[in-house]
Amino acid sequence: MVICILGHHKGHGDDNFVENKALFEYSKLEKEQELTKPQSFVLSEFHFLLLCDNKVKVVNRVNQKVREELQFDHDFDSISGGILGLCSDATAGVFYAYDENSIFEISVHDEGQDMWQVYLELKEYAAALEHCKNALQRDQVYLAQAESAFSTKDFMRAASFYAKTNYILSFEEIALKFVAVGEQDALRTFLLRKLDNLGRDDRSQITMISTWATELYLDKINRLLLDDDKQAGVVPSSPDENNTEYQNILREFRDFLSDCKDVVDEATTVKLLGSYGRVDELVFFASLKEQHETVIHHYIQQGEARKALELLQKPNVSPELQYKFAPDLIMLDPYETVEAWMVANNLNPRRLIPALMRYSSEPRTKDETHEAIKYLEFCVQRLQNEDSAVHNLLLSLYTKQGDESALLRFLQCKYGKGRHGRPDIFYDPKYALRLCLKEERMRACVYIYSMMGMHEEAVALALQVDPELAMAEADKVEDDEDLRKKLWLMVAKHVIEQEKGAKRENIRKAIVFLKETDGLLKIEDILPFFPDFALIDDFKEAICSSLEDYNKQIEGLKQEMNDATHGADNIRNDISALAQRYAIVDSNEECGVCGRKIMASSGHGMARGFASPMAPFYVFPCEHTFHAQCLIGHVTKHTDPAEAERILDLQRRLSLLANSGTNFAVERMPNVADEEASGSNRTPTDQIRAQLDDAVAGECPFCGDLMIKEISLPFISPDETELLMSWEVKGGPLPREYGLA
Repeated sequence: MVICILGHHKGHGDDNFVENKALFEYSKLEKEQELTKPQSFVLSEFHFLLLCDNKVKVVNRVNQKVREELQFDHDFDSISGGILGLCSDATAGVFYAYDENSIFEISVHDEGQDMWQVYLELKEYAAALEHCKNALQRDQVYLAQAESAFSTKDFMRAASFYAKTNYILSFEEIALKFVAVGEQDALRTFLLRKLDNLGRDDRSQITMISTWATELYLDKINRLLLDDDKQAGVVPSSPDENNTEYQNILREFRDFLSDCKDVVDEATTVKLLGSYGRVDELVFFASLKEQHETVIHHYIQQGEARKALELLQKPNVSPELQYKFAPDLIMLDPYETVEAWMVANNLNPRRLIPALMRYSSEPRTKDETHEAIKYLEFCVQRLQNEDSAVHNLLLSLYTKQGDESALLRFLQCKYGKGRHGRPDIFYDPKYALRLCLKEERMRACVYIYSMMGMHEEAVALALQVDPELAMAEADKVEDDEDLRKKLWLMVAKHVIEQEKGAKRENIRKAIVFLKETDGLLKIEDILPFFPDFALIDDFKEAICSSLEDYNKQIEGLKQEMNDATHGADNIRNDISALAQRYAIVDSNEECGVCGRKIMASSGHGMARGFASPMAPFYVFPCEHTFHAQCLIGHVTKHTDPAEAERILDLQRRLSLLANSGTNFAVERMPNVADEEASGSNRTPTDQIRAQLDDAVAGECPFCGDLMIKEISLPFISPDETELLMSWEVKGGPLPREYGLA
C-alpha cells in the first residue's frame, strides 16, 4: 500500500506551509485489480486528479471517492510512451496532461455542484449549506438536520430546522409530527420560527399561525398554573422554580403579542384570551390595539381609578371616553378624578354635569370636601366658564350647603363684569330664586329679589329674617323717592307692630327709627301704625320736632317764592328795555360780504320780499352789518345743505307773498318785543319773515358758530380750480443777465 501526504499552502515565512493535512490511501482506488501507482497528480478546489496508465481519475478530496475517470481520445504508440504527467495553471484554473509530443487540456465545469451532498453525507451541515446552490438543496440540508434532531428527541432544535424548510415537507406534515409526540413547546417554537421566515405577502398564513401560537401560549400558561397548584400541595419547594418558568413564559407571551399585534385577528384573539380567563393579558392586548375603552372598563372593575385616569390623560385617547366613564370614576375616587379633570385642558364642563350630579346625590360627611363644588368653582373662577348650566349647577349645590355664606358670595360675584358684550351674571335669577325658596335660603332670596328690582318683595321677606337686612334693602333704592319711602314705611310698620314692651318704650324706639331714615319719614307717617288709644303726650317731642321742620320748610318756600317774583320782575324789565333797543349805523358803513355801503340804494331794484327802495340790511350787536340778500347768500353757502334749502324755501315763499300784492316797508327788523306784542295776530308774511330772520340772523356769521366751523374747511374750495391753476409756475428759459462793462 502506497500513501502520499496531501495539503495546500498557507502562510508566509515561518508559518505552517500546509493546512488540512491528510493521508490518502490511493490503494483504495482499485480494490480488485492490481495496484497501479499514480504517475502524477494535481489538486483542484474539490478534487484530486491522478494519472494512472494513461487515465485521469477524479477523486473527491472530502470523501476520497472516485468521481469519474477521464479517457484520452488519442492512440499512443510505442514511441511516445503514453502520458508523461499532469500540470496546472493556478491562475487560470486550467489543468493539462502531456506526453512527448502533445499537451492535453482537461476542462473543469462547476466541480462543486455536488459538494453539498458530499458534506451532507458526512453530516457536516454547515459546510453543506455553504455549497447549496438553490432553496431546494438548502431544504434538504435543513430537513436532514431536523430529522437527525427529531430522532434524538431534541425537539426544540428540530422545530427550528423544520421551520426553515419550504418545499420538501408541508407545514401540516411537520405540525402533525410534533402533535403526534405531544410536544406542544416544540410545536410552538416551530410556529414562531415559521413566522420569522414568512414574508409580508403571506398575510393569511401569518394570521393563522399567530392565532395558533397564541392558543399554544395560553395552553402552556394554564398548564404551568395547574402544575403550581398540584406541586404546592405535595412538594413545597417546587413552586418557586415553576413560578419562574411561569413568569418567563408570560413575559415571552406578552412580547409575542407586542410583535404580532398587527397580524393577529383581533376578535379571535380577544375570544381566546377571554375563554382562558387571562384578563390581564386581555387588557394588555387591548392596550396594544389602542382599545382604550376596554382597558379603562377593566381598571374601573378592579377599582384602579388612578390607572384609568392616567390612561385617559394620554394624548391619543379620545376625550369622549372622559365623558363616558366620568360617572364611574368620580364615584370610585372623587379626589383623583377631579384633580385629573382640572389638569386636562380639552374638557367641556357641561358634558360632565351628569357625573357631578350623580356624585352630589350621594351622602357625605360634613368634613368631607365636596369635589363637585371644587371642580365647578375651578371652571367658573379659573377657566372663566360662561355656560349657564354650569353656573346653575354650582348654585344648586351651594343651596344644599349648611352655610349660606358661600351661596351669597356666589350670587354677589359678577363674573361677567368687564367682558365686552357679556352679562354680569350667567346663572338664571328665576331658577336661583326657586331653589333658594325651596331650600329656605332667605337671605339669598332677599338678594335675588333686590337684584331683579322687586324691592317690595325683598323688604317683605327680609322683615321675616332680620329687620336690619330689611333696612339695608330699603336704603338701596335711591332713584325713586316714593318707592324708597314706601319701603321704609313697611319697615316702620313691622318694627312698631313687633315691639312687645311698654308703650312708652315702643314710642321711644319708633322715634329712634325715624332718625335712622335721615328725614325721609315723619312722625305723621308712622302715627297710623300706633293703636288709637295711644296718648298724644307720648309723641309731644316728636311732633314738636316735626312742626319745627315744617316751619323751616315754609320759610324756605317763602324765600324761594320771593326770589322767583323778583326774577320775574327783572325779566319783564329786560323785555321792555329790549323793545326800545336800537343801533346807530354810519352812512359810510359797508356790508361785511359785498363791501358796498349799507345806506346806498339798491341798483338792482327791490330785493325779493322787501318793498323799500333802500336794500334791507341786518345789524348785529357786534356792529357787523350785512345786506339782507348778501347775508342770505353767505349763510346758505357755508351752512349744511338741509338748512340752506330751508332758508331758500322761506325766501321763495316770502317773495311769492310780496308779489301777490302785500307791500311793506322795512324801517327796522322785528325783534322779541314785536313778537310778544303781536301775539297770535301776526300775518303769514310776518311769520315767514320771523322764521327767515331766525335762520340767517340768529347770530353774526363772522362771530358765531358759522365762522368757527369754517376753520376745518380748506383755503381753496373745489370750485376755485382755475384760480389755483393761475398760480402754477411753469418751466421756461431763465432770463439773461446783463452786466455793466
